[in-house]
Amino acid sequence: MEKIPAKQLFDSYRQQLQNLYTPEETQTIAFWLLEHFLKLSRTSVLINQLVEISQDQQQTLNSALDRLKNHEPIQYIVGYTEFYGLTFRVRPGVLIPRPETEELVDWIVQDYQNKSINGLDIGTGSGCIAVSLAKSLPQAQVQALDVSSEALQIAQENAIDNKAAVKFIQDDILNPENLHQAISDHSLDIIVSNPPYVTPAEKSQMHANVLEFEPDLALFIPQEQPLLFYKAIAQLGTQKLKTGGTLYFEINEQFGAETKEMLLKLNFQDIVIRKDGFGKDRMVKAVWV
Repeated sequence: MEKIPAKQLFDSYRQQLQNLYTPEETQTIAFWLLEHFLKLSRTSVLINQLVEISQDQQQTLNSALDRLKNHEPIQYIVGYTEFYGLTFRVRPGVLIPRPETEELVDWIVQDYQNKSINGLDIGTGSGCIAVSLAKSLPQAQVQALDVSSEALQIAQENAIDNKAAVKFIQDDILNPENLHQAISDHSLDIIVSNPPYVTPAEKSQMHANVLEFEPDLALFIPQEQPLLFYKAIAQLGTQKLKTGGTLYFEINEQFGAETKEMLLKLNFQDIVIRKDGFGKDRMVKAVWV
């Protein structure tokens, strides 16, 4: 097997991807490829360790690079991503967890640390919110709902991998059938959701790796109904949240004011809109009284 300096490999991968991604993204992806496929740490790359690559490994790496050049997300290629200090499996049936959703989880963790609570995550996808809450709030009882059986399968795998106790429910929040039986009235301390919130008009601003590979079901809402899921979830909250219970949303930055107005009409109070790390209105918290 041929021995190649690690830095040479790293630079080669960055150069091949530089026209598709930002310099920061190409660096992250190149490190990720070397770590996943060759078990090379960042330190090994920085000290320019000599690396032996078999023909099979080279073919695997070339295939991964071809997929990246076709805009496929690195997370789907390697099959996992990191979220809130945990590792989550991801496949094309679920949305790839985002850093701003980590901020939403952290808001809840800070609010409910060392408390015994009953929580529901609606539209769980990979299970990243539900599993992270179950791990970070060990006294919490966490349930998670999704309409997609494929998403629930992946979420269950992630709960098992991370040794998190989460009860999963398959149901459609827009037309719930089993949810009312699964959750008794006024039993929830929190409801959290990162529902679909991208309008079709925003497609032109989105990258191909999102549009072509991540599930439409988890991304898009009708142009004329931007609050479709938020209304349904908030209405459920009026029936299932305890007095003093809290609703947490990740939102489209364009609709913070509209979301607040909708919640006020349903008699939620103490509504807070919080910006994410990029300075965009991204999270909402509201209390049921």
